Amino acid sequence: MTQLTDRPDAADRLTLGAAILAPRSVAIVGASDDARKTTARPLTFLREAGFTGRVYPVNPRRETVLGEKAWPSIASLPEVPDHVFVVADTSLVVDAVRACGEAGVPLVTVLSGGFGEGGPEGQERLCELLAVAAEHGVRVLGPNSIGVVNPREGLMLTANAAFGEPDVPVGRSFVASQSGSVIGALMTRAKARGLGFAGFVSTGSEVDLTLGEICAATLDDPEIESYTLFVESMENAASLAAFAREAARREKPVTVYKLGRSDAAAALSVSHTGALAGEDDEADAFFRACGFARVDNFEALIEAEALQRRVGPPSAATIAGRVAVITSTGGGAAILVDQLETRGVRVARPSSAVFEGLAALGLDVADNLIVDLTLAGTRHDLVLGALDVLGSSGEFDLVLFVIGSSARLNPELAVRAIAESADGPVPLAAWALPDALASLSMLNDACVPAFRTSEACAEAVAATLARRPVDPARLDALAASQPHGETGHDDATSETLDEATSAELLATVGLGFPAATTCGPDADPADPPAYPVVVKALSEHLPHKSDAGAVVLDVQDDAGLAGAVRTITDNVARHAPSVALERFLVQEQVGDTVVEALVGYRVSPTVGPLVLLAAGGVHTELYGDSSLRLAPVSLDEAREMIGEVTAMRIAQGFRGGPAGDLDALAEAVVAVSRLAVEHPDVLEAEANPVAVRPGGVTALDALVRRRTGTPPVAPTDQADRQGESGHTRSRKQGPSWT
Repeated sequence: MTQLTDRPDAADRLTLGAAILAPRSVAIVGASDDARKTTARPLTFLREAGFTGRVYPVNPRRETVLGEKAWPSIASLPEVPDHVFVVADTSLVVDAVRACGEAGVPLVTVLSGGFGEGGPEGQERLCELLAVAAEHGVRVLGPNSIGVVNPREGLMLTANAAFGEPDVPVGRSFVASQSGSVIGALMTRAKARGLGFAGFVSTGSEVDLTLGEICAATLDDPEIESYTLFVESMENAASLAAFAREAARREKPVTVYKLGRSDAAAALSVSHTGALAGEDDEADAFFRACGFARVDNFEALIEAEALQRRVGPPSAATIAGRVAVITSTGGGAAILVDQLETRGVRVARPSSAVFEGLAALGLDVADNLIVDLTLAGTRHDLVLGALDVLGSSGEFDLVLFVIGSSARLNPELAVRAIAESADGPVPLAAWALPDALASLSMLNDACVPAFRTSEACAEAVAATLARRPVDPARLDALAASQPHGETGHDDATSETLDEATSAELLATVGLGFPAATTCGPDADPADPPAYPVVVKALSEHLPHKSDAGAVVLDVQDDAGLAGAVRTITDNVARHAPSVALERFLVQEQVGDTVVEALVGYRVSPTVGPLVLLAAGGVHTELYGDSSLRLAPVSLDEAREMIGEVTAMRIAQGFRGGPAGDLDALAEAVVAVSRLAVEHPDVLEAEANPVAVRPGGVTALDALVRRRTGTPPVAPTDQADRQGESGHTRSRKQGPSWT
């Protein structure tokens, strides 16, 4: 038996990226001799693809596998493989990884499942696997990974049947997927479009190597120019944020498709914020912070990376998103305009100067939203000229060409002209109305992003223009530590504060509240209130007081105060008999409200601190009108959030009504988002409603949940904080709880 003699020293070790995508030698532990079995596929695929590295099938029960010499163990190999694919039964995996570690193998991919997801036995097996990997310094990809593919090197180290096809095309984007079947689906669909990818990895369970780490390890590969991600879980967001930072620095765009539009977290939340900020909204906020283009169309996932590369990193121009549509088929252009507009992309109307420039070419084009060349759109010279007029006008940031039937029958006409205009001053993309794969291939070869469907085209455009420049410091902060919050409200780990204590805490970050005092069941306030007032039950056990009838508005005098206390006491006794009321909040009633907002905050267990703005009041969840960002946010981000909440348009003087102070609201959003920095113990917080008024904003209610064992809220100089932020400038003072 030949013994392994070449243990790699430090100087000979490959980088992780090279071990994943460019190993010099691979071994397949558990390789089957039966070509019909899944475990025979990796060896078969490697040979059919012409992998030039060394391949070692390892199977102690056979002398040959598929006609090749079989090796009884990793230790028996003549060299240390750079990458080992373990396709053996689950019960054999830990020993196989141990053997790899003892030999000095840097990377092991595991196909089998049953680690962690298989109950107590699976959890025990997982702990043993991780301990063995840590002891020997071997990295593990998987378990449940269907493998790795690099078509540039003929590396088909996968059990995915789709890669048994010949001639897997090569492209510029690297695919990382948490679903093993998806890598084959993406490859075959892209191949049908004449497109390819630079590599594929099925990340599996990510018990060791995460999707973010794998992508980061490939960033220095000069042939990988972009990334295509298929995401099911956000559990490893920290490493994904670290990758996002470096991808942005290298100007390598990322397109992401995420499954699981679930709001399961909402049921575990004590605040409205948790109900509004579901898991998918959190993912959206995270992807936005990472600068990723998120798509919801599977075809767009394949095609959007080319558009991102052509448009380039997010900039003032791409954020402006002035899109021109030019066509030889008016009906086709109308389809695309509809698709764009429903995704929030504004099609820009050309100026009269543009139409004059077109007329100078001899083009009789009607002054319209779209530039419809009609039959002239089948003339190569006129299409060239029209594209030059649009590109040089300075009016557009992206030009979309909708090609008519000539795309199928005469690509040498308009299609060739579009291809020749690929390097113009403004990015150019195209959608062909007929099914015209040859034309799309011609455009792709010329580096013109081309789309097979109007839906994928519009989705890719919307996602690309929605990107924003990343904040490296924010991503660094997220990558440096795992989120520390939890969405449940287990009394053993967290506590909900009553409104008075909640408001005191929120006042420390700069939120303004009405003047207030308290009273007991005798309705004798600690300080004389300035009527009219609002009276509320003050109990940490009533986070949503309106539901319990524990709020009385428009109380005008002492007698009304006593009556309000009795009413609230009776209502709460019926609604929540176990809640004993000892204190009541007596709060100055605020008038002149233009619109009510909700400003919320929560710490997601996956993506960390988030701030939310929504329509406020008792109908918050009914409206479902909200905007979410990772916290803390800048003033510009807060203003952007306001623009995304439809209800806030009321404060812009809707139909001649009064205008509210939206600048003050933006400052309030920034203030609440500072909880992420100034109060890391806070798990959830909410001011709802926040009255947006002509001269400022005032928070009318407060709710905070924080980890238990936190010291009392430190007093703050509310006047100083108001002067700093300005968002409570209409108030004379903050809360004065007694």
